[in-house]
Amino acid sequence: MQNKVVIITGASSGIGLALAKEFAQRGSKLVLAARSSDKLHDIEEELKKHGTEVITVTTDVSIERECKNMVDTAVEKFGCIDILINNAGLSMRALFKDVELSVLKQLMEVNFWGTVYCTKYALPYLLKSKGTVTGISSIAGFVGLPGRTGYSASKFAMHGFLEALRVENLKTGLHVLIAAPGFTASNIRKTALTNDGSQQGETPRKEEKMMSAPKVARHVAHAIQKRKSTLVLTFVEGKLTVWLKKWMPRTLDRFTYKHMAKEPNSSFQ
Repeated sequence: MQNKVVIITGASSGIGLALAKEFAQRGSKLVLAARSSDKLHDIEEELKKHGTEVITVTTDVSIERECKNMVDTAVEKFGCIDILINNAGLSMRALFKDVELSVLKQLMEVNFWGTVYCTKYALPYLLKSKGTVTGISSIAGFVGLPGRTGYSASKFAMHGFLEALRVENLKTGLHVLIAAPGFTASNIRKTALTNDGSQQGETPRKEEKMMSAPKVARHVAHAIQKRKSTLVLTFVEGKLTVWLKKWMPRTLDRFTYKHMAKEPNSSFQ
């Protein structure tokens, strides 16, 4: 990964920030994007102190022109793009019967269309470098999770888009990775949207028992280096869930319901 130009969206916290630090340690040149200019500035200053070549671009991935500007800025600075990591994302926690449709639209705009916009404008440069497009997805992209209809829909859509992109480019040298970390200790649950679009504010899960964001980042970087097509992390909530989806779908439905119902203040029991 030495001197590879890596774009990471949603880089101001959680898995995105961990990915930035991981690729910095591997000697990559970084283009970090997120909505928070202040956080990006602090991260840029910290990484530069350790000798990393890095620029930050304030970007809302749900806005097409901002995604184009991010890519244009990256190419203007570094001349090429080797890796695009579509990490920016939103979650939700509400039953479909209670949620406002604007919440689902917002999730699709960020999780799905954000991936599409960034990939569209970066693709010409990635084809030239025979580089990598990565989507940081979720087990919710393999299994519909109750209370997360919009989130699951957006991740299923991401999967379909990236799988089709992979097949279209079987002979071009483009590498496409779908990475599903499972439940990861990050702030995505704190910022998850409730039925009216307000942020949840606190996580319903025990974050300390989850896989850490730095560990996820190491796995993702390794999968990119090995040019894997799919990465599913954790056993019970990851690999076993995907296996049950294929071979015992009704059993998985019951397992998923019981597992998700254990969350504090769950909207279903």
